Amino acid sequence: MTATAPASGHVVGGATVPSRDGRTIPVEDPSTGETIAEIARGDAHDVDAAVAAARVAARRTRRTTPAERARMLRALAASLDADREEFARLETLDTGKPLSLARGEIAGCVGYLDYYAGAADKLHGETIPLGPGSLAWTVREPVGVTAHIVPWNAPLSMLCRSVAPALAAGNTAVVKPAEQTPLTALRFAGLVEAAGFPSGTVDVVTGLGTEAGHALAGHPGIGSLTFTGSVATGRAVLRAAAEHITPVVTELGGKSPQIVFADADLDEVARQVVIGFTTNTGQYCDAGTRLLVDRAVQDELVERIVARTAALTIGAGIDDPDLGPLVSAEHHRRVTGYVEIGRQEGARVADTPRALPGTGYFLAPTTFVDVTPDMRIAREEIFGPVLAVLPFDDEEHAIALADDTDYGLGTGIHTRDIDRALRVADRVDAGYVMINDYFAGGPGVPFGGTGHSGTGRERGLVALESYVTLKTVVARVAPVHQEGTP
Repeated sequence: MTATAPASGHVVGGATVPSRDGRTIPVEDPSTGETIAEIARGDAHDVDAAVAAARVAARRTRRTTPAERARMLRALAASLDADREEFARLETLDTGKPLSLARGEIAGCVGYLDYYAGAADKLHGETIPLGPGSLAWTVREPVGVTAHIVPWNAPLSMLCRSVAPALAAGNTAVVKPAEQTPLTALRFAGLVEAAGFPSGTVDVVTGLGTEAGHALAGHPGIGSLTFTGSVATGRAVLRAAAEHITPVVTELGGKSPQIVFADADLDEVARQVVIGFTTNTGQYCDAGTRLLVDRAVQDELVERIVARTAALTIGAGIDDPDLGPLVSAEHHRRVTGYVEIGRQEGARVADTPRALPGTGYFLAPTTFVDVTPDMRIAREEIFGPVLAVLPFDDEEHAIALADDTDYGLGTGIHTRDIDRALRVADRVDAGYVMINDYFAGGPGVPFGGTGHSGTGRERGLVALESYVTLKTVVARVAPVHQEGTP
């Protein structure tokens, strides 16, 4: 099946509409640099229209029962699953990622929808005993219109991760996808009404973050906001949301360490480390881009890592290589700039240079040794397939290096000693810790970070709390009169 770009307008109230002023933005295939679509360039007026449509739909959605919402979410999951190959090819065309990775991410989207379909009727309140004559209880109610500003690295996966619990809780959603990768969001919106949801349940406004994204974050008509992106943009989003005291969930990136002790299986560790920093061409927020390794096995492990990365295939995502391109020319300049910074700082590239495709935004995996903790490549999020290797001398040193960062998203621990693994897991400052298996987890496992990695949690039942308000009701109960009394 050949993927085709959806209509270029916004999706508002179930209809495809152009931007108010007719402006558009080109969308590129990063494997070739060619324009594959023109999308609407939305602004505050387009956001107003989308929020208005979502508010109308929210009045209808609020009246649905949990069982009805579960049924519609399952229907949506089945519809997406039936079109999985089309969506995967469209995602690959838009992002450049390998086709098999896109297929896996679309399968994950189906998983989110199925998981939260099962959670729709699990949003219970509770009763609080106050003693005779009084009764108190709590009710979890939908916030109304939820806003979702979605990143470009895993566009549909990140959309479903937050929109699925929002719909399960009885809300509607306005989505602003990244301007680089909007195509699957537009296509997905077309499935929602067909699954039985009211028109306007999921609205999509495309455009620039500084225009449509800023307008959505600061809109008075939204009840909650979920944002995934850079720390700098996250600060701007939080400032905009603060105007109306809008609750915000943020995932703002990381500089996640993989800690390798000398007793670990080095062949398996090399495999896990390469997965951790090269999957999606290193463009995951929780990519394991800092390798903290026992000094005694550093050289041996680096040798195995470099051998594995040298064997990886690089090419257009549609050909299903191991690595596709970076998402855009701008991002390619940023990542290659960091590679040059690493060299200027005195770090050494352990890899042998290799040929790359002649067109597109490609970069080979790059492993730096002779790295010190103060170097920018060891401290700043690069968001590409660049690994910084730092040795440690003992467990205390490893933990200190792991926590020597402004971020706190993921941490990998590799050791055969389960006591050590649990001890280190307890002490490191990170929101998500994986032992002997990087990128482990699933829809039911809460995900999020500490520090500059963000606020709140996504995935799991805890994510539902971001899309509800808790109402408390306290009642005085009249006493039962005894027979014979007035």
